[in-house]
Amino acid sequence: MAGAPEAFVEVLRAPAADWDDAFAQGAHIPETDAIVEGWRRAAPAFRASLGGRARLDLPYEGPLCDRERERFDLFLPEGTPRGLVVFLHGGYWMSFDKSAWSHLAAGPVARGRAVAVPSYTLAPAARISDVTRQAAAAVAAAADLVAGPVVVSGHSAGGHLAARLLCRDVALAPGLRPRLRRAVSISGVHDLRPLLRTAMNATLRLDLAEARAESPALCEPAEGAELVAWVGGDERPEFLRQTALLANAWAGLGARTREVVAPGRHHFDVIAGLADAESALVAAVVE
Repeated sequence: MAGAPEAFVEVLRAPAADWDDAFAQGAHIPETDAIVEGWRRAAPAFRASLGGRARLDLPYEGPLCDRERERFDLFLPEGTPRGLVVFLHGGYWMSFDKSAWSHLAAGPVARGRAVAVPSYTLAPAARISDVTRQAAAAVAAAADLVAGPVVVSGHSAGGHLAARLLCRDVALAPGLRPRLRRAVSISGVHDLRPLLRTAMNATLRLDLAEARAESPALCEPAEGAELVAWVGGDERPEFLRQTALLANAWAGLGARTREVVAPGRHHFDVIAGLADAESALVAAVVE
């Protein structure tokens, strides 16, 4: 009598047919403009609400000596801070500055953390490798002002930078590495090689060597690293892939990783929880 047929689990994956579309979040979210306008209203309102606990336009000594962009805002809680959170903004390394994101500090500040939000030089004036070094300098400057543990978080391109700072090969200021143990990458880009096939690379100016060197998924995490890779369930498939890729790769290299897919969230509302002290996203950052 013939044996029972073998049972297989088959997973088929095909490369994106259009890499520009794979990374085009706004084109698939009709309310993008309204959401961004909401950020631009909420951010200054939050800064004003803190009064003297908002320290604005503090300089950091970055590698490009960019006096306009190498600056950060620092938001302080009531009482002595219980550590520092740094939020690195997105925009594909090509757009935005610190001014549109201040309100996302509200959750961690309410939980007793100081929050730093830096700007950085945008492409094409800076390469992504330059921005990585600027992010490291910004974190170091903020950590000089706030004692205790440091968590780096970021959204989209900022998620890339947050994870990148937890890589073993990134040079950090003396004494910072033991304090910096966790990164929370929200909808991050962790493998830059697909960007070589996009129109935006005319601005980013990535080549294969830099794409490999600056991809957290291709780097080794620092000893003792903890990673939270957070993504919206309604995001483009490439961002779901990028999130799972980093969490899996780093788990195999000794890091503690946690992958979270937030149901019903897309690329531009997945960060909204940072403004809510009771949200699961804030808990992932501060706990």
